[in-house]
Amino acid sequence: MNSKILQVFLWVGVSIWLAMTVNNLFFANKLDIRPLSYSQFLREINDGAIQEVTIQDQTVLGVRTDGSRFETYDPGDPGLVSDLLKHGVTIRAEPPAEPGVIMQLLAAWLPFIVLAGVWIWLLRRGGGAGGSGGLFNFGKSRARQHAEGDVKVTLRDVAGVDEAKEEVGELVDFLRSPQKFTNLGGRIPRGVLMVGPPGTGKTLLARAIAGEAKVPFFSISGSDFVEMFVGVGASRVRDLFEQAKKSAPCIIFIDEIDAVGRKRGAGLGGGHDEREQTLNQLLVEMDGFTGNEGVIVIAATNRSDVLDPALLRPGRFDRQVVVGLPDLAGRAAILEVHMRKVPLAADVDAKTIARGTPGFSGADLANLVNEAALFAARSDESEVSMALFEKAKDKIMMGAERRSLVMSEAERKLTAYHEAGHVIVGRSVPEHDPVHKVSIIPRGRALGVTLFLPERDRYSMSKRQLESQISSLFGGRLAEEMIFGVEQVTTGASNDIERATEIARNMVTRFGLSDGLGPLAYAEDEGEVFLGRSVTQHRHVSPETALTIDKEVRIIIDRNYQRAQHILEEHLDKLHVMAEALLRFETIARDQIDDIMAGRPMREPEDAFGVVPPKSGGAALVSAGAAVATDGITT
Repeated sequence: MNSKILQVFLWVGVSIWLAMTVNNLFFANKLDIRPLSYSQFLREINDGAIQEVTIQDQTVLGVRTDGSRFETYDPGDPGLVSDLLKHGVTIRAEPPAEPGVIMQLLAAWLPFIVLAGVWIWLLRRGGGAGGSGGLFNFGKSRARQHAEGDVKVTLRDVAGVDEAKEEVGELVDFLRSPQKFTNLGGRIPRGVLMVGPPGTGKTLLARAIAGEAKVPFFSISGSDFVEMFVGVGASRVRDLFEQAKKSAPCIIFIDEIDAVGRKRGAGLGGGHDEREQTLNQLLVEMDGFTGNEGVIVIAATNRSDVLDPALLRPGRFDRQVVVGLPDLAGRAAILEVHMRKVPLAADVDAKTIARGTPGFSGADLANLVNEAALFAARSDESEVSMALFEKAKDKIMMGAERRSLVMSEAERKLTAYHEAGHVIVGRSVPEHDPVHKVSIIPRGRALGVTLFLPERDRYSMSKRQLESQISSLFGGRLAEEMIFGVEQVTTGASNDIERATEIARNMVTRFGLSDGLGPLAYAEDEGEVFLGRSVTQHRHVSPETALTIDKEVRIIIDRNYQRAQHILEEHLDKLHVMAEALLRFETIARDQIDDIMAGRPMREPEDAFGVVPPKSGGAALVSAGAAVATDGITT
C-alpha cells in the first residue's frame, strides 16, 4: 500500500511540473498583452500613440507610449513599415519562434515515454490477482500468505469429523512445541493428505489447524502451479517452499492437488509435459536432497485414486486423513454450528433435522440452514421455524416446485398412479427404506417424486435390499400398465429402468451377488485417460461370459419385475385410494401413507407451514412437452 501511495504522489508531482513548464513557455509573457484590431492599430500609429513594435511571423507585438502592450495581426500591408518609420516608431524584427530546449526534448522523447509507460502497465497487469508482480515475476508463487493470527478459524469451529480432528491434532502440538517431539527422536509427518467427498470440510479443517497453532499459513490451488509455459509451475513450487522456509514453522495448504499430482507416464504427454515437471519439483521439495524442516504440507482432494504413487509414499504425504460424510451425531453438530448465525424458533431441533438428512455433507447442511433462513425472509418471519427447515429440506432433496406448469387432468392422474405404485411396492418389499413423502408436484426435471429415507446411516447394502430397490423402481411403470393399459405407458419410467438395470448389472459384475457367476469381478475399467489412466482399455471377459452376464442381469430384473407386479395386484384397492389422495392433496407424507396401507381413514395432510392444502386440483404438473422427463424416485 505504501508503494502505491508513493506512485500517486510521484505522478502528481510530475504532472504539476509539466503544467508549470508549459505555462512558463507559452503563457507567462502574454498575460498582460491585449488584442488590438488592425484598423485601430493604424489609427494609433497616425495619432503617435505607438512607441515600438516587434514583427514576428505576421504577428505584431507593440508597446504604446503609456506603457501598455498589445498584439495584432499583420495582413501583409506593404506600407506598414513606412508608416511606422514616418511616425518615429521603433521597429524590431525577429525570426520565427522556435520551441525551447525542454519542449524539443519532450517532443523527441514523448513517443518513447508513452511506450515505456504502456510496457510497465502491461508488466504490472500481468501479475494477476495472486500477487506474482508481473511478467518479471512470472515464475513466482501465487500462494496467499496469512500471517500468524490472521486465521481466526479453530478446531472448535469444525464439527462432524471428530476422527479427522484427532488425526490432525498432533500437527497442532508439533507446531506449538516442536522440541517435545524432536528431543525423543520423533519426526512429524511432512505431509498430510485429506481425502473425502466434496463439501465435507477438508479446506475448513486445514484452516482450523493453522488458526489453532497460530502459525503462518500459505494457501494455493493445484491449478495455480500449471501454466502454458513449461517450467513455470516448477519455478512456482520452488518459490513457494523458499517463502515457507523463511516463515517456518508454517503450513502450506494445496487445494485440489489432483490438478498437478496425477500419475506420471499415463495418458498423453511425456516427461517434458508442464504438469509432470511441476509434480517432479513438488516431489523434490517435499522429500529431496535438502530437507524442509518445520514446513508441513497439507493437501486436499476427492480423487486420491489418480495421484502419483511417489506422492503418497512415507516422507512426503506420510498419512492420509479421511474426511468422510458425517453420521447422525456429526450432522447434528454441524447444524448447531451453522444455526448460531440465524434466529431459531422454539420448535427447532437439530437432531430431528439431522435424522432426516442422511448422506448430507457439511456444505449441504450449511445450504439447508441458509435456504430455511431465505424462506423465513420471504415470508417476513422473525424466526426460522421447524416447518421452514422441512420446506428447505424438500427443496434440496427433491428440487424446487414448478407450480406454474399446467397439464391435463388425465396426465395428472397417470402421474398419481405412477407415484402410488412406487410407494406401495416400496412399502411391501423387505428391508426397503421407509417412504418419507410422495408428491405429484413437479420438481426440477421430475414429473413427481417419491422420497425414501433410511432410518439410520447405512454403509453397506445386502442383496435383499438391492433387489427391493429394483422392485420399487418398477412399481411406477407397472401401475401405469395395470390401470391404463400397455398402449398408455409413458416415458416417465425411463430413469427408473436405467437405475434398476444399473443396480442389477453391478450386482453381477461388481458385487459378486449373482447365483450363476459367483463372487468374481467382471466390471470393465472405466477410468478416463486424462485422469491418470492408461490409454488402452483391457477387456477382462470373454464373449461367452459377457452373454452370461446379460442373462444374469435379465434374471434379476425379471424376478423383481414379477414380484412388483404381484404386489400391485394384491394391493390394487390401496393403489386407487393413494392415487385419489395424491390427486386431491398433491403431496402426502408418511402418516397418510400408513393410514392407507392399514386400511384406515386417511388423516388430512398438512404442508410445511402447518396449513391444510386445497382439496381441489390446484397447481398442475408439467407442460405437454415434458412427458419425456424422468420420474425421479429418490433413495
